[in-house]
Amino acid sequence: MRAVSVHPDAIVVTSLLWQTTATAVRAGDEAMLVDSPYFPEELELLPTVLAQSGFEPSALLATHGDWDHLLGRLAFPDLSIGLAEGTMLRIRERPGEAQRSLREADAEHYVHRSRPLALGQTQSLPVPGHLGLGEHELQLHPAEGHTPDGMAVFAPWLGVLVCGDYLSDVEIPMLNEGGSVAEYRATLARLAPLVAQAETVVPGHGSPSVRERALELLDEDLAYLDALEAGDEKPRLPQGRDNSRQRAIHHENVTELG
Repeated sequence: MRAVSVHPDAIVVTSLLWQTTATAVRAGDEAMLVDSPYFPEELELLPTVLAQSGFEPSALLATHGDWDHLLGRLAFPDLSIGLAEGTMLRIRERPGEAQRSLREADAEHYVHRSRPLALGQTQSLPVPGHLGLGEHELQLHPAEGHTPDGMAVFAPWLGVLVCGDYLSDVEIPMLNEGGSVAEYRATLARLAPLVAQAETVVPGHGSPSVRERALELLDEDLAYLDALEAGDEKPRLPQGRDNSRQRAIHHENVTELG
């Protein structure tokens, strides 16, 4: 796990698995943590790492309902977790989905946890909407397409946009169950003006990007979606994302489109 300060009041922690990110943002004495790392050791260290940098979260957020973004509860079991209304609906319609997926991933990676994942206290958040943090407000924007649910979190006073599983420098657009190209395109269209306002864009997987690089990633993702819809079986993938794993994701995307 590595931790990088992208602003005096924003720190990004990146997991060793899939470069999954967790972002802490702060306003005055209040802080929130968005998403989570994966390994138990990372989650155990997370409160200490954040506290050493002056971040003591009072609440958690998850950009969407995929299990690898919900593990903050294991690091901070006493904190509530805020979820978009669409994510709350997904959890109610698919009870136990995140827990089963986590158990399967743990079995695959030979990971043992001292306790199972329990979402505990949750807060349903209207999206689009705002969420107070100190004297400021986080902006919550819809971000469907990768999954049928999701939100991007923008801290305008910091210039930090946490966009969930979009605009990654290590992963092409991925359509999980219930995702769609049309909604993915709509999310990229909503993200574009936010990226233009941001100083730093934090994807759900990969490295934080400066504005100019994030705009390049957005254009590359749109070009990939064009190739996907055109039925290109072997599209040209963006530099840095052209490898066997991303080719496998493309095959899964084609299967998802049916």
